[in-house]
Amino acid sequence: MKKFALKSIVAAAAFIAVGAASAANVTVNVGDTLGSLKLDSGFGGLDFSKSLVGAMNASGTVVTAVAPATANIVTNAAGTKYVSVGVTNAQIAKINVDTTTGAVTDAYTLGGTLQTTIDDGFATTGGSLQVTNLHVDLTNKKVFANIVGANGVGTLNNFYLWDITSITGATHFAAGTSLTTLSGLKITAAGFTAFSNALGLTAIGQGALAGVTDFGTISSSITVTAVPEPSSYALALAGLAGVGLIARRRRVK
Repeated sequence: MKKFALKSIVAAAAFIAVGAASAANVTVNVGDTLGSLKLDSGFGGLDFSKSLVGAMNASGTVVTAVAPATANIVTNAAGTKYVSVGVTNAQIAKINVDTTTGAVTDAYTLGGTLQTTIDDGFATTGGSLQVTNLHVDLTNKKVFANIVGANGVGTLNNFYLWDITSITGATHFAAGTSLTTLSGLKITAAGFTAFSNALGLTAIGQGALAGVTDFGTISSSITVTAVPEPSSYALALAGLAGVGLIARRRRVK
């Protein structure tokens, strides 16, 4: 009886281990295939909220894009104030996929923005902040980034920057073009400190930034195509070989 129980426990443990192994979270780079699906391309963009644009105008922040991303900026007629600020064409380098559910759990983009300020004797003493290579954690609704900041901030890789309020659109790895929108970016406490220090914000500048409760919206587009699996190729070749063999036999008769 004891031997049977032991064998049952071992068998159950082996079954659980196999199940855990099959429920993997795998990384798919652009150009890679997962099963019968190929990740062809992907792009992300970030549109800053109106309140964030207002805070940038208050501190005289200048925004430029960091390649391969490109800037999408509109200014007033005089060219002295931003009307809207966005970043587009941030290439998606890779994604993580849950092979059990097919859900995309993480996405990684390239490029970003560089923000600079000068000492205006009012809202800032001057500085710079580069935010690039976003890592979007769709499961936990978090956004991480590589940051390079002035005024002692330095380089911070995979830095926890924003929380995501809501996610809409497609979030599964499937054939076609999937569009996803991440809305209501809320800056973390550590993110606020990094922004404030890097840009040299004074109490007035910090007050303007503190009033920003929504930093903007991230949008992404991922294109996936269906490709035959290796087994399908093998079956097709076997079929062709069979047809050839039948034709040969008929010629012999």
